[in-house]
Amino acid sequence: MELVRITGLPDDPLDAAAAFHADWTSRLRAAEADLLLAFPAANHTHRGWRLAAMQMLARALAPRRINAVVGDDAAALAAARDYLAHAPGLTGQLISLDDEGAGAVLPPPS
Repeated sequence: MELVRITGLPDDPLDAAAAFHADWTSRLRAAEADLLLAFPAANHTHRGWRLAAMQMLARALAPRRINAVVGDDAAALAAARDYLAHAPGLTGQLISLDDEGAGAVLPPPS
């Protein structure tokens, strides 16, 4: 699974969507490997266009897979990449990483 860091997008969500499609889509469609995109953190107004882009690209790239994460923590990216590499049915997803570290899901037994 090839990691592609998406950079250089404007802060405005409409402008960012336009720039992503203009600057990145053709390169991503030409890739021969499964892809994991890493978007930088952004506010909630970017979630809709990012998810729609992943869903459309997943349809266009099948049977290759494409997923995206939001965040830039190296450990979180590595864990997401490993998980997705072992989840062959998962494609077209946008996953927000917890760069702060959420900790254990359940507290340790007392």
